[in-house]
Amino acid sequence: MLRMGIVGAENSHCAAIAKLLNVEKALPCRVVSVWGEAPRFAKKAAEAGQIPKIVKNWRSMLGEVDGVMITHRHAKYHAEVARFFVKHDVPCFIDKPFTFTLKEGKSLCRLARKRGVPIVSFSVKVLHETFKDLQKALADVGTVAFLNSTGPADLKSKYGGVFFYGIHQIDPVIELFGNQMDTAQILPHGSGGIAVLTYKNGPVVTINCANNGSRVFHCTAVGDQGLVDWTFGRDASPYLAGARLFTEMFQTGKEPIAHERMLAPIAVLESLAKSLELGGQPVKVGKVAL
Repeated sequence: MLRMGIVGAENSHCAAIAKLLNVEKALPCRVVSVWGEAPRFAKKAAEAGQIPKIVKNWRSMLGEVDGVMITHRHAKYHAEVARFFVKHDVPCFIDKPFTFTLKEGKSLCRLARKRGVPIVSFSVKVLHETFKDLQKALADVGTVAFLNSTGPADLKSKYGGVFFYGIHQIDPVIELFGNQMDTAQILPHGSGGIAVLTYKNGPVVTINCANNGSRVFHCTAVGDQGLVDWTFGRDASPYLAGARLFTEMFQTGKEPIAHERMLAPIAVLESLAKSLELGGQPVKVGKVAL
């Protein structure tokens, strides 16, 4: 049975994954320890997910776990924790967003390659059956020229602005159209706004960051042979596909997602944050090649 530690308990994903593994016993992995940003967060998650041990220092998990899940609400805390465990040969699932800057993301990937330690990060939305159904539907409309996506995102969030929740719209776009985004800009409206993303050889993508509207994820795509209007659903067990992905990585040592693919949404989000600082000007998206 695989043993996993979770670093970060403020995020609801901590208790959700612990419930899936410890209570529902959905996969051959158990959460054996948790560290929280505050004692109350750790206590609440441990009770909900039947996690037997709360640690005061996340470094003390070393030697007691086969892998770690790193899940802070703010991505700026991810890299430090991940680097520590990678340096000690412990596989890491880094919850979205992977890192808070492209530079620290690349540094972490290079370290993981050098050490031969597997790491992975993703938005679970691209693993859901409803996203696979969308991919099939888009195949029937030919070459997509325009895509509009709508979903929750708070550009003024204390957890990293557009990084917090924005990735759930960026990651599907990259999964659909690839890593080579050209430019990104964002036009603020209240605590939300509209982002515009371009590909040199691909569609124009607009993203409604709807902080003051419905929290449903939706998209409309226009192709040269038709149109798709799509509202995303959720899998019956929304975290199962993601948990299966990282627990199999812990067991096999094989990374399921390329590093460049994990870096791509961080490059876009970083450019959007820069655009916001510049009053909505377009910003070139950083290259993800290592």
